[in-house]
Amino acid sequence: MTEQSHLPDTNRIGVLTSTVLLALALTRIMRAPEFSLELQLPGFFVSLPLNLTTVMSLLTAGLTATGMDWLLRGHPSLKERSTLQWWILPTLTTFIVSVSLSFLPDGTAWWIGFAVGGVLLLFVFLAEYIVVNPGAPNYTLSLAGLTAISYTLFFTLAVALRYGDLRLYLTIPALFLSAVFASLRVLHLRLGRWEYAWSLGIGFVCVQVAAGLHYWPLSSVQFGLMLVGPLYGLTNLVFNLNEDLPTRRAVLEPSIAVALCWGLAIILR
Repeated sequence: MTEQSHLPDTNRIGVLTSTVLLALALTRIMRAPEFSLELQLPGFFVSLPLNLTTVMSLLTAGLTATGMDWLLRGHPSLKERSTLQWWILPTLTTFIVSVSLSFLPDGTAWWIGFAVGGVLLLFVFLAEYIVVNPGAPNYTLSLAGLTAISYTLFFTLAVALRYGDLRLYLTIPALFLSAVFASLRVLHLRLGRWEYAWSLGIGFVCVQVAAGLHYWPLSSVQFGLMLVGPLYGLTNLVFNLNEDLPTRRAVLEPSIAVALCWGLAIILR
């Protein structure tokens, strides 16, 4: 098998990337009336804003999942396997890029974000295709890249949500799902199996921290750093425990990671 067989068809990956980017661009161009779903609870008023951006973000994420399945069907090593595990990160990437772009103002900042998001999507599509075959020449590099992107996406979402100054009941579900899917994908890449219970636990801890920090006078970057630290630390703790490392050694690296992230957040203050 030649090296080229480990890479996706250029026409397919080009069509997939350009289609997703076109959908993201149309979300910015199109305008539609906004409305809210409102619910009055005892002592609490819930208002869920719904607009074209919300709908398009969900539809674009679904388009990415479908397109990723189409791209992977051309992989010689896939055979009859399900493609579900390779949908997670591309779909999460598209959703977070879409949410982040919705908070950026028109002009240079938006176009820079759009270009960075496009490059990120292309790399995720390419890396997910490569890791289908553990024997691929660039497998280790792609594995490391996908792991780093998983944490970066969660950090980006946390920063964007903080910057958008959303209500807590809107921020928590988004962060929970992002933390669960990011940790789930990283653990599957590193352990080769699904760790649903651990991922749900990691997501729960992350949103507990987010809820506690929500009303603190923190900048967007500080908020993101103080959340990505626990996500990285807990995910690596699970990996270390599954590798049967002694408890002290298993806890050491995650503790240092959390301390560094929180220390950096304090310095940035």
